Amino acid sequence: MKILFLPNRLSFFLCLLLVTLATFAHAAQDETPEQAAAKLQSRYDAIKTLSFNFVQNTRGQLTGRPKTGRGQAYFVKEQTLGKMRWNYSDPDRQVLVSDGKSFSMYFESLQQMIVTPATALQKDLTYSFFTGTGNLLKDFTISEADHQTDTEEKHSTIIKLTPKIHKTQVASIHLWITEDSLIRRMEILDLFDTLTVLNFSDLLVDTLDPENKAMMTQLFSFTPPEGTEIINQ
Repeated sequence: MKILFLPNRLSFFLCLLLVTLATFAHAAQDETPEQAAAKLQSRYDAIKTLSFNFVQNTRGQLTGRPKTGRGQAYFVKEQTLGKMRWNYSDPDRQVLVSDGKSFSMYFESLQQMIVTPATALQKDLTYSFFTGTGNLLKDFTISEADHQTDTEEKHSTIIKLTPKIHKTQVASIHLWITEDSLIRRMEILDLFDTLTVLNFSDLLVDTLDPENKAMMTQLFSFTPPEGTEIINQ
């Protein structure tokens, strides 16, 4: 059976969100992991929409040789389930999109699209945080990172998240947090020792208009090419 390069398999959905530099650097020295997480939570609670470019690297015994993917992602908060879309351009085209009602995963190389109810995403800890229904301090145990900050990352705060809920495939998550409390890097380790690293760039906060119904419909829906096999689960 072919092992698909699926972000949802790793429960990763996460995707995501300025004091002078000297003042911040001084404050960061005294900031605990819990305080950094609380500040991050407050920042993301205030964000309504988020988009970014990403590069994803995955390696582990179950994935075979290391794999790299890249593309763009979009998130919009809603009162119930949020909307999201991941457009993969490499290594082959994939579209993962949810309008808050259904969640579709299209794989060009397989000529297949899998459709499931969006409610299934509520069990995903990272997805619930990025779409506004989760809380870092409630869902995770916050601790110091296992990583050491190198010189290139001296202006980043790194924290470790361990899920409090045991019914998840995620073992731990490391977050690299920018000076303005946005996530620029995630490392997700699952229970099978598969490591997924996501690097984010060109983060845009609140640039999408949720009131623009035409744009929302176009962005958070997807019609696969003719001949695609549709699998409803």
